[in-house]
This record gives sequence, C-alpha cells and structure tokens, in this order.
Amino acid sequence: MTRLQKALLGAVAFFVPLIGIGAAAPSSSGSAQPVSFQQQVRPVLEQRCIACHGCYDAPCQLKLESPEGLARGANQTPVYNGQRTSAAAPSRLFIDARSSGEWRNRGFFSVLEGRQTMDEGLLYQMLVLGRHHRFEPNSKLPEEIQLGLGRANVCPAPEDMADYAREHPLEGMPLGLPPLSEREFDLLTGWLAQGAPLEATPVKLTLEEQGRIRAWESWLNRENPRQRLVARWVYEHLFLAHLYFDDGRQSRPRHFFSLVRSYTPPGEPIEPVATRRPNGDPGAPFWYRLRPITETIVHKTHITYALTDAKRERMETLFFDTPWEPGALPDYDADARANPFETFQAIPARARYQIMLDDAEYFVRTFIRGPVCRGQIATDVIRDQFWTVFQDPDHDLYVDDADYQRQATPLLGLPGQHDDLISLGPQWLKYKHKRNRYLRERQQAYARHAPGGPTWETLWDGDGDNSNALLTIFRHHDSASVRRGLIGDLPLTTWVMDYPLFERTYYALVVNFDVFGSVSHQAQTRLYFDLIRNGAEQNMLRYLPAAARKPVLDDWYQKTGKLKLFISYASVDTDTPTGIDYGTSTPKQEFDGKLLTRFAHLNARPDPLNRCQDEHCALPGANGLEQRVQQALSVLASRRADDLPVIDHLPEVSLLQVRGENGDLAVYTLLRNRAHSNVAFMMGESLRYQPELDTVTIYPGVLASYPNFMFHLREGELGDFVRAMERAGDESGFERLVQRFGVRRTHPEFWRYFDDLGDYLLEHEPTQAGVLDLNRYENL
Repeated sequence: MTRLQKALLGAVAFFVPLIGIGAAAPSSSGSAQPVSFQQQVRPVLEQRCIACHGCYDAPCQLKLESPEGLARGANQTPVYNGQRTSAAAPSRLFIDARSSGEWRNRGFFSVLEGRQTMDEGLLYQMLVLGRHHRFEPNSKLPEEIQLGLGRANVCPAPEDMADYAREHPLEGMPLGLPPLSEREFDLLTGWLAQGAPLEATPVKLTLEEQGRIRAWESWLNRENPRQRLVARWVYEHLFLAHLYFDDGRQSRPRHFFSLVRSYTPPGEPIEPVATRRPNGDPGAPFWYRLRPITETIVHKTHITYALTDAKRERMETLFFDTPWEPGALPDYDADARANPFETFQAIPARARYQIMLDDAEYFVRTFIRGPVCRGQIATDVIRDQFWTVFQDPDHDLYVDDADYQRQATPLLGLPGQHDDLISLGPQWLKYKHKRNRYLRERQQAYARHAPGGPTWETLWDGDGDNSNALLTIFRHHDSASVRRGLIGDLPLTTWVMDYPLFERTYYALVVNFDVFGSVSHQAQTRLYFDLIRNGAEQNMLRYLPAAARKPVLDDWYQKTGKLKLFISYASVDTDTPTGIDYGTSTPKQEFDGKLLTRFAHLNARPDPLNRCQDEHCALPGANGLEQRVQQALSVLASRRADDLPVIDHLPEVSLLQVRGENGDLAVYTLLRNRAHSNVAFMMGESLRYQPELDTVTIYPGVLASYPNFMFHLREGELGDFVRAMERAGDESGFERLVQRFGVRRTHPEFWRYFDDLGDYLLEHEPTQAGVLDLNRYENL
C-alpha cells in the first residue's frame, strides 16, 4: 500500500453511505481543511474528467457533468448497442430515476463507496492506477491500450478492481492521458477522505430571469385548444434546446434552461414527464416548464436557442394571426408520432416552416450534432462536406397549396414506431413506397405549377438578412457539425430542403429517434434518412439543366450506388426545364458559385482561405496574427490527397494552435473530407472510400466537438509547419511532423493546450462554448 493510501485510510474513521444529493459522510479529522465539492472538486472533474464522461457514450454510463451523475455511479450495460433485438430501458439522468437508491435498483453501482473505506472506491482506485505508470513524453501509447469508440466497455465494480489492475495495468484514469496533478489529486483524495460530500448545484435566478420564465410558461400553458396544439409543436421542437434569455448585455448567458413537461404547474417543483420520446403519452395533465440547467455544459450537447420577447411575439403572429381551428386535439399514439404532418395539420404550415427557417442552424444542429453522440446511424448517409439551402415558403407547394398539402400529407409518415425485428422489412417497404410515391407526385405537381422550372427566387433569401439561409455541414465519421455560411471549396453535393424534408428529418432523427431502441428501430431510421438525403439531392437537381441531372446523379452514385438508384429511389425528373440560365458545361459547380455571389450578403462565413483567388487569403476582420496564419495555411487548403499526400494520414478533425509572439492564440480546425463513390449503404463504408480524392478544409475556430488530434506551434514555426505538411507524404514524414508539432496523449503539456481550447471558445464564442470531448482523440 502506498504512503498516500495509508494516509487516506488513517483519515477515514467511518463511512455513511451516500443516499442522494446532500447526504454526506462527516469528516473524521477535525483538523482537516474541508474540501468543497462545488468550489474545488467540481472544477477538477470539469477540466479533467468530463472530456470523456459526458453524454450517452460516457464510459460505463458514468456521467460527471453534475453531482447527480457522480452519485448515480456506473453501469456495465452500454447505451449504444447496434445488435439488441428489443428496446432497452432508458437510463436518462434526472428523468428515469431520482435518487441513488433508485439507480442502484436499475443496476448502477457507486464509484465513490468501498466496502469499508473510500480508498476502496472505484474513483480513488482508478486515479491511483493512472499515476502508477508514466509514459515517455509525447510518445505513442502501447497498442494494448484500447482507445476510441471501439474500446470494450470495461466497467469493474469496486470489488473487481484488483483484477482490472492486473489485466489493465496501464489503463487507469484519465485513460491514456497525463495523470492528475498533485494538487488535483490531493483535492479529490481529501474530499474522498471527508466522505465525498455532494452538494446540490445552487441556482440563483435574477428577478429578470424569473419574469421571463413566467412570461414564457404563461404563453405556453394557455388553455384554449389552438394554444395547446401550438405549445405541443413548440415543445417537440425545443425539448433538446439549451434555451437562454438574450438581453444583449452579456457575452455569455447567466443560465441556460431546458423546456420540459411537468406534472406540476408553474410555481411548484418540477416533476418531469418521463416518456421514452418527447411525443409520448403523458398519461395525465401536465404543464410546460423551464428548468434551469445545472449540469456542466459540454460542447457536443450544447444546442442553443435564444428566447426573446421579440421571438415570442413573432410566434404569436405567425401561429395565430391566420384564423384556424384545431378540431379535436390529436392523441399521442403511434400513428400521431409517425406522421407529424397529420398531427399538426391544423396549424398553418407556413407558420411551422417559418419558425424552423428563422433558426435553421439550430434545427439542423439538433439532428447533425445532437445528444445521441454516436450518430453513425445518420452520418453514414451524408457526404463529408456539403452545403444546405432552403426552398422559399412562397414557392413551397406544401405551404401554399391546400389541395397539394391534403394529397401529400398521408405520404409523409415516418417509420420506427414498431421496432420488433419482424416489423423491419414490412415497415421499411411500406414507408419507402410512400416516400417514392410522394416524390413522383411532387415532381408532377411542381412541373404543373412552374412548367418553366425553378428560378433563384424559389430559394429562401433569409428574408433579406437572416444568415440561417446558408449552412455548411461537415461529417466526421460518426459525428458531424453544422455552421452558418458557405465554408470550404465547392462541395460535391448541395441540399435544397423544403418544409416536408426539413420537418421529416427533424422528426426522424430527433423527436422519434430512441437511442435505447432496438436494431430494428435504428435500421428503419437510418434507411429512411437515406431517402431524405436523396430527396434533398433531387430537389437541388431540379435547378440544373434537365440534360445534366442524370450525369450528375450518376457521379454521386458510382459503383454499388447505381444498384441503390435502381431499387430504392424514385427516378429523377429529366423533362422539366430549369428557370436558371447557365453559361458553362459544369452547371453544378456554376450553381454553387452563384450561391456564393448571389447570396454573399447572407454568407456568415466568407472563406477566402479555402477559396483563395489571389494573394490575399485572410478572412475579413482577421487580426495581424490571424492574417499571417491564414495566408500561410492557404497553400494547404482545399487540396486533394493525390496532390497533398499528408491528408491520407490526417484524422477527421485536427485542431491547430498557433501562439503569437505577444502571447495571443489563433486556433484553426483542419477537417479531412473523405471522398466516397456513394453514401447509399449502411455497411462497408471503407469499400467505398476514394482516398486519393480526399481534401482538407481549414477554417478559424473550433468547428467540431470531438478533436481527434492537436498541433501546437509558435508563430515563428509556421513556415516550417507548412513545409512539413507538404513533405509528409509517407509514414516516416508524418511521424516527423507529429514529433515536432503534434500533441500526443502523452505530451507533458497536453492539459494546458486542451485548457487553452476551452479558454479560446469562451472568448470567441461564449454562448456556444462547452467542454470538448476526448473520446475520439487518436493515438497517432
């Protein structure tokens, strides 16, 4: 036993089991300096532990964003299981159980308690094991340390820790990273010696916040039938949001909130409605409530939505200025969940679509970067970089043509409500046929409505000043990110989304998706999203000359993709013309180029860095350091791997930190865009790679939640870094690049550089800032 362990044993005289938040074992030493969980321990967890222990993919379900998660403990059953034949019981913190005792009954075990003393607890033993071995500075970790999403879910109970240490002597915590500092370790062990007292997170709302909460809850809970139906639609579209009151006076909101359904009315403690999905039957009267978020904010689940008086007034106008009556309010049964267009058909479609357009980045982010955290169900079927624009409401037949809307609505249902294995085949065929019939009828209706074809005016122009009109999506294998603006080189594909596509995507991947669902449910969701992607592509093809559509489509669906075109997708319209004049033989590139010029006033992120046309490649507004860095990096941006071989060695997301001579920091995201012959299948993605066509997009800031690697250099080394990137054409060249500029998991300054990223986010994007995730940080 080590000296530190003996000291801890001597300090612990007795132990009172943790019952719930607020229950604490008293310290056995009157002279010991009390350690505060909120003031001293929680910051250590936030800085060193939450980077891996957040979201549903937290190892062993040990979520450390809150004292409630620490009290709940760990579970050996993984949330992500692509093979389970039936749905698992949900284990959502704050929802599915309320006390440590209830979580113990659900199979969670304590990570704090030992049989007799705290130093037998799992947390302490894992931290001690993490300090037993020091790796060679900035060296690769041994291969036997399994990292990443393929790591087996090894979750020893406290009594099994001795066996774990023998079998995994190098796998203490933090896993494959520098151990805690002496100060951090002493704080945690001192707290454990005092019985690990947990304090509830204090929430002190200002009078202004309390007033705004009352205003929104009053609006949402009005009793008339129209308001009740609207409130249900609003809730189902904001239940994932981290809501905040934007008063324009603070760079970062004082508090974030979540919108919940509660069995208790405003003014009383919230008692959440714990249905599997947000559109599940509550079974009893309920109220919509705003709950302060007390958990530490993690970037990957931080999807923000501003609540302002102006936004509530806009909702009031859009939803209620047009006369309509709901009739009988819809139920919460499977049919209502499967087709939101039928559920909410009484609400004017224009109002629903416009609310989504107003904050399109938020809504796309919910299904591109949502709390599912492992999103390969969705990301398998999207390209690594593409742009998204939207159909103007004045030119969306579903919004403006009541007869067309009645005809289309029954065809817009979504699979996944019946998730037994036997239902997989029939459900998929049923909804595929409905979707393809809808697409054929859509083509015919638009051809009749606009025989001359779509024009630029049919694309939403952001109502003149809303930059949500232009979005860029990047895929990072099984995660993705979205940003306003048109970023990167001209993409292979561009999506044009109308209201039916936008709403179906949201309901398929957010409202109706169950992370605890069966393989049948997950497969149905993924297969239908494949059809949604194809629908967005076909919408875009309508803007190209008729003769160009099939060749472009064939380029998107090469090799095995041609089979999918034949068996699953509706045929592309090659008859109706376009209303746009083209002057080149490459209309797809011309279309994207015109997006850049025609909507330049809406482009939130101009990108001369990746589309540099002259010697001035820096972004508008860049400071001196940023201008110099961007000019240097522009020679690497948007190049293909057959021209810049280092791309073949880069992971999906690298973060480059350049420290200026005056101490200022510039941060850039290097995104590897993998090329595929097609993205039409669930399996065998590597068989469809086209690595020689991979490109790299470089853009200022942190554009992803899951960094795979970091590079760090001083400004004076910038030229050397660029030359090293250009020369790293093989493994040895890449090794030299990493040895000099890379920040491996064993780098002695790893935590300092990681902390710098958090500080950078708080300075440059305070509302969007959150703890980045290290579960995907690679052992390069």
